Amino acid sequence: FFQRFLLWADVLDPLLLLKSSDEIRRTRLLIQNSGKTPSEPIQNDETKKAFLLSLSSVHPDSDKIIPVLFRAPAFLPLSLPLVIVSSAQHQAKHTFFFQFVFHTYTTAFTLINGNGTAKSEEYSLEQKQIFYGLGAISYAACIGALPLVFMNRYTLKSPVMELVIKKLLPAPILGLMSAFTVAVVRSPEFENGIEVMDRNGKVVGVSQKAGEKAVKETALSRAALFGTTFFLPAVLMHFVERAKFAKTPRALASVRMFMITSVLAGMLPVSLSMFPQCGEIKRADLEPEIQSATEETELFYNRGI
Repeated sequence: FFQRFLLWADVLDPLLLLKSSDEIRRTRLLIQNSGKTPSEPIQNDETKKAFLLSLSSVHPDSDKIIPVLFRAPAFLPLSLPLVIVSSAQHQAKHTFFFQFVFHTYTTAFTLINGNGTAKSEEYSLEQKQIFYGLGAISYAACIGALPLVFMNRYTLKSPVMELVIKKLLPAPILGLMSAFTVAVVRSPEFENGIEVMDRNGKVVGVSQKAGEKAVKETALSRAALFGTTFFLPAVLMHFVERAKFAKTPRALASVRMFMITSVLAGMLPVSLSMFPQCGEIKRADLEPEIQSATEETELFYNRGI
């Protein structure tokens, strides 16, 4: 976990977004060639930088360059303002709109960075995923705004109800809805299966069980990311308000924004490191046809992020 955390801390560097497509392609060539010839210390450093750029910019299944807005280094700067405005629980209409925008971006990010090997002959897979994604986004935004609708409709304005609805409920709701959108938009991966490979990168077969494991791990990491990002600042702000460290509304807003930024920046590499991106699964846990196709005890798949 610690090694994966350090790796993702480097991969999430926003400066990697400034690299051009030509430079990304050159780094891919450097990585391919570095495995064939001995490397000097300087070349090792260059290879490491090339590996980080490739990991942050290129899809591991399709080998295509990921659009800039949906690369891993862009996730924090783009999701942060959406998290801040989505966490402001004031009016139901505003909450629905901001959470709709928030879930739209995170769902698109999930779709583009998911496993790219799931296929279907009966329909356009991308059309189905987009259709599923829109439904999941709308549902998640409605669920996020529902507590405020309930409170306003029945005029439940007591301090206890406001504490529960505006402070305590948003974190588990957003965490669960984030996991829900991941599971829905990537559902073709466990319906149709994803490719599993041996240690040499040779594709052994297509497994629904590996797809289910990949989606489950990604959904759990996303729930941990946004559930913690909503919950921890709310708890800390409760103590800040009671201790009266920040006495003006502007100061309270600044402290709140600082806490959300700090927690999200810290939790993002943690959530990405919870499970390895190159996931492992035991041969005994796979389908019988895959077990009979190889003698390897462990197989590998792209989990996605």
